[in-house]
Amino acid sequence: MSACAKGHASDDTSDIIGDPRTTKSRVLETGAAMVQEFQPVKQICAHLNAFHVYANDPTRCVEANHYCSHLTEDVRQCLIYDSPQHNARLIGVEYMVTPRVFATLPHEERQLWHTHEFEVKSGMLAMPVPAGVPAAVWDAAETAEMKDIAPIYGKCYHFWQVDRGDPVPMGPPQLMGSFTSPESAEKACPGGLDALLKDRDARFGIDYRAKAKKREGIAEVKMHPDADAMWKKN
Repeated sequence: MSACAKGHASDDTSDIIGDPRTTKSRVLETGAAMVQEFQPVKQICAHLNAFHVYANDPTRCVEANHYCSHLTEDVRQCLIYDSPQHNARLIGVEYMVTPRVFATLPHEERQLWHTHEFEVKSGMLAMPVPAGVPAAVWDAAETAEMKDIAPIYGKCYHFWQVDRGDPVPMGPPQLMGSFTSPESAEKACPGGLDALLKDRDARFGIDYRAKAKKREGIAEVKMHPDADAMWKKN
């Protein structure tokens, strides 16, 4: 885990409050998995990794593993976890909409939403490659997906501030934003993207610079002036 974005990125559960699960709990979970449907969760079709920034404090950021499903071609919904491990903590949710939906929202509402263009073009936003899939094949699929994500808007709240060591979700939900420039990354992490993504890239076996190079052909996004309002107020 980057020193700039503290959180939970290992299989170790020693820092999670509570007793270990009992055999009874494990048996019940296994049985439920065999007979219950879990249809909403089964619709998850993408794992995206990036970093979210606290809207009320741009010097704080946290790693965010998004597990997303599509409600329609215009609306996505993502569960945000602090790691991709089996014992990951659910720390927030993010909703994503296309520009045509975003344009229909009230002015005050639009100010809660953030953009994704910098995340995409910088190589920060990544889809970790599944085991057994050739890298070249995955790179092509990922780049195509990034073209779709670059223009959409996201609204995200985190409930569990794992970066400050909270044992359970504490306090009110925190509005989160995205990095929008190299300077914004440096504000949250001295050393900028290189320092922030070094550990992440090593864990997932990726190179954000190489991803940025592959995405150079993604068209420039015409952003709505109401988006990313949290940074314009700081």
